[in-house]
Amino acid sequence: MDFTTRPELAGTFGMVSATHWIGAQAGMAMLERGGNAFDAAAAAGFALQAAEPQQNGPGGDMTLIFAEPGQAPRVLSAQGPAPAGATPEAFRALGLGHVPGTGLLAAAIPGSTLGWLTLLADHGTLALAEVLAPALAVVEDGLPVAARLAAVLERMAHHFRSHWPSSAAVYAPDGKPVAADSLLRNPALARTWRRLLDAESRAGAGGAGRAEAIGAAVHEWTDGFVAEAIDAFCRAPQRDSSGDAHAGLITAADLAAWRPHYEPTVSLDFRGWTVHKCGFFSQGPAFLQQLAILDAVPGFGEGALAPGTEGYLHTVLEATKLALADRDAWYGDGPGVPAAELLSPGYAAQRAALIGRTASLELLPGSPDGRAPRLPDLVVRGGFDAAGVNGLGEPNAVRALQEASSGSLPAADGRARTETVHVDVVDRWGNMVSATPSGGWLSSSPVIPELGFPLGTRLQMAWLEEGLPNTLAPGRRPRTTLSPSLALRGGEAVLAFGSPGGDQQDQWQPHFFLDVALRGAGLQEAIDAPGFHSVHSPSSFYPHEHQPGVALLEGRFGADVVEGLRRRGHRVGVAGDWEIGRLCAVARDPATGVLRAGANPRGMAGYAVGR
Repeated sequence: MDFTTRPELAGTFGMVSATHWIGAQAGMAMLERGGNAFDAAAAAGFALQAAEPQQNGPGGDMTLIFAEPGQAPRVLSAQGPAPAGATPEAFRALGLGHVPGTGLLAAAIPGSTLGWLTLLADHGTLALAEVLAPALAVVEDGLPVAARLAAVLERMAHHFRSHWPSSAAVYAPDGKPVAADSLLRNPALARTWRRLLDAESRAGAGGAGRAEAIGAAVHEWTDGFVAEAIDAFCRAPQRDSSGDAHAGLITAADLAAWRPHYEPTVSLDFRGWTVHKCGFFSQGPAFLQQLAILDAVPGFGEGALAPGTEGYLHTVLEATKLALADRDAWYGDGPGVPAAELLSPGYAAQRAALIGRTASLELLPGSPDGRAPRLPDLVVRGGFDAAGVNGLGEPNAVRALQEASSGSLPAADGRARTETVHVDVVDRWGNMVSATPSGGWLSSSPVIPELGFPLGTRLQMAWLEEGLPNTLAPGRRPRTTLSPSLALRGGEAVLAFGSPGGDQQDQWQPHFFLDVALRGAGLQEAIDAPGFHSVHSPSSFYPHEHQPGVALLEGRFGADVVEGLRRRGHRVGVAGDWEIGRLCAVARDPATGVLRAGANPRGMAGYAVGR
């Protein structure tokens, strides 16, 4: 057996893997109480809001895939849509050509908290008071500030003091950011959660059942004190990444009118596996397109195209560019997405035929059903010459590593790219959950004083140009990067996995899956494998820059692989040995009932718990 950074857990009772140990332990506590995977996932989700406020928050968004024994996987979409006032015309009237990357204007209707409440009410077994208790303890008793969070607070402290005093009150009291190893408390968020629990308690005392009592907490969010506080806060202009102060667009009526909902997954068969993803409102199908394209490449996965070889990395990087180009041209929550054709074997073969021996430096969306593709107006960051130096005189490795590594910090004004969390759960009954909450980061938008959390900025992923599948429109979800994964074999759910990483989520996850599917790697072994990704395609985050031909590889790849890719025309940046990727995964063997879990060592926060 190959060395791994930590053991791959194995047992028969239950497994939880999360991007922070507090989330993993909160989930496992619910399983130990007799709860199921849905109770555990909700507890982990709330705990991650408390433990990783730089990565997600109550005002953010979430997508989730789950499977119950004998039933097809389903998506719970808690990706909130654009509010009624969010139109391209409204932004143009403010002199804006893009949705800002921070501030109130970029907020979609917050969905993450409602998503957890919905999952718990519909599929869980425990009361909200039990499930929320670990998260509540963190914000009341205090979160020991790790180095990563301390670095974010240090980066943002000046912006908080200068522009967002309500955020400074929580994260930089007395003008100084909360330091590493100090305890971070959030009394306002604690009061918010306790008011939700009071609503549950009153409903229960009045004779309501468990689900109905949780519904009372939902009502407080959508029609009660939470909605009122969000509406009032959004009426006052706040500084955003445009350099100006703008009021928000969300109103109490927007929160009252929207709820998370269930919908089918999209899926693809690949060499005995069936991989399920969220639909084309997300970037998730780009994972499936990569699998389809790679499956159409002769000899992929063997010999000179075996995992870890130069030929393998080149082929995967080129397939990624093709899939993400289709994402930018064809994906969105609007009508007319050519979904079936994008995932068809014939179309995949056409795309695979474009992969040559050298790296492409172009954005090449295809023409499904013979339709001409149209890309949005994109921003190119510099342009790299043959030596890999951009127009600013910076080597591509420096720029790419600053902006696209898994350890990147937010910009000084709060713009961020990879701030997300993930949790996977499997229980002894075979229920399986993969969830990716994000948004509502402490760096994205000012804290609402009465509530203790900021709103998200997901609308920055929508376009203001008319006529695109991802054009901003009221009631339409922005094309989200949030992308959990679930895989079946023989019709049964056997693997749940996912990661943070923004645009890289559907690169790191296919790489993990291919290691498992092609070479039979264990979960921890595949998580620990050297990571890589492309930053060739436009970022989903404001200001949507891209870096043609640039690929990042962890330093554990051999020099022969790096130089071979460079000879093929890839503009390669070499990261640290443990900087790329942030996977979580759980698995179940239906034949034996054995459950397994692995977690990411990068970032020194991810953990798996189980027995």
